Amino acid sequence: MNTQAFEAGKKAYQSGDWFAAVTYLADAKDPGTVDGSIDHMIGNAYMKLGQYDSAASSYADALGDGAYGKVGALSCNMGRALLAAGRPKDAIAVLLRATQDDSYATPYKAYLALGTAYEGIDDIRNAGIAYRNAAIDETNPSPAAALSSLGSCFMKLNRPIDAVEALRTALDFSAGSADQNGIYRDLGLAYVASNRMPEAIDAFEKATADGTLSLSADAQAAFDAARKAASTQASKRPLSDTDAFLASAGYGSAGIDPLDPMGQSGELMPSPEDTGFFSVIEEDLVALDKQNRKIRRKHRHTGVKVVLTILILLLLLAGGAGYAYYRGYGWPTQQAVVESLFAAKTDGGDGADVFAEGVTPEARASFLTLLPSGATVDVTGADQEMTESTVFATAQLREGGEQNYTIGLVRDGLGWKIVDVSPAYISQSGQTPTVSTTGFVPTGTESEQGAEGEGGAEGGETAEGEAESSEEGSAN
Repeated sequence: MNTQAFEAGKKAYQSGDWFAAVTYLADAKDPGTVDGSIDHMIGNAYMKLGQYDSAASSYADALGDGAYGKVGALSCNMGRALLAAGRPKDAIAVLLRATQDDSYATPYKAYLALGTAYEGIDDIRNAGIAYRNAAIDETNPSPAAALSSLGSCFMKLNRPIDAVEALRTALDFSAGSADQNGIYRDLGLAYVASNRMPEAIDAFEKATADGTLSLSADAQAAFDAARKAASTQASKRPLSDTDAFLASAGYGSAGIDPLDPMGQSGELMPSPEDTGFFSVIEEDLVALDKQNRKIRRKHRHTGVKVVLTILILLLLLAGGAGYAYYRGYGWPTQQAVVESLFAAKTDGGDGADVFAEGVTPEARASFLTLLPSGATVDVTGADQEMTESTVFATAQLREGGEQNYTIGLVRDGLGWKIVDVSPAYISQSGQTPTVSTTGFVPTGTESEQGAEGEGGAEGGETAEGEAESSEEGSAN
């Protein structure tokens, strides 16, 4: 190694002269040799210069030095470089390698980049899984960014209820941060998609309260729609009991109102002389009354009472059944369907009887791989609607411990069928830091030391990512 060139390159690196750093450090290497430490710094410098393909090549050279190690950090940096170069497919394989390095201290960084790479090829489901893994990584000091990106994935998957929960959790981890405005904006969109207009209005108002965030045209349209819907709902006067009874009997705007003698409904009440009532003489009335009294004594209206009683009971039963159907109840119950799903996993079945008709065999197999075998499952909650429902379940693992799941169901006749299964995503770190909410925006590449060295600039920080370097003076 050319020691003089190496020292000059390191000095240029620490002072932020990236072009000189690349030139001197390249001269420091002996021809035909690999040096993980030098190639690592060269990759960082190329990232600073915006030469992402060259940066990826340098990180690959560093990975070729088995004695240097740092597989996780180098693979993460290389994946970020490939992403910045517009090569998400190539980045995925490299980033997966980073997540498999048990010695890598900060795998959440690779998961964040992996989520972005999957979004780059429109694989939103795997992107959401990657963001979830980044959020629950205990080394992640600020999971709000991952949770916010997870909420965005849920919206793209047409699962606004799950998006609401992810974004509300992101708010918990971003308390006091300026990034909360963006999270509130996304939360407002999720509330609108969930038809929860008052909550959407509140979220949009909080997003724009300090005037630092301007809503996009789509977000502003959603905000206006939420306010209009809430205003319309508030202006609707509920029907009185009498009005409701008359409407059910067919009276109102489409019929004749018996309480409308002036004919405002569009048709006049019959004239008294047309009814024949006032042309009846007294003798006729007396005779009719005697006849009616005989009939009443004979029948006592027993038949009418029986018919009315049966009719009322049938109406009550039909109303109860309709209300239960509207509130999301069915047979078999959602609890029974979820239990059958976990039983299918334990018994080795394919679960075809619990999944909806549109779920392919490949999708069923993919969902079943997410479930533990021999677990005891409890339904801990549900967002029930008439035709769709989201069930929250906790599986007590056979080996001990538990795992939470979110299970999507759709109405199938009177019962329910499963259309989606995913693990719960709430962070387990118990921390409450603040972070960016933009998902993966590489603001710097990884440094080997993870701290600022003597007189050094921030090691490898670029417009695309944070790079790792083995030399003193580099920083994470």
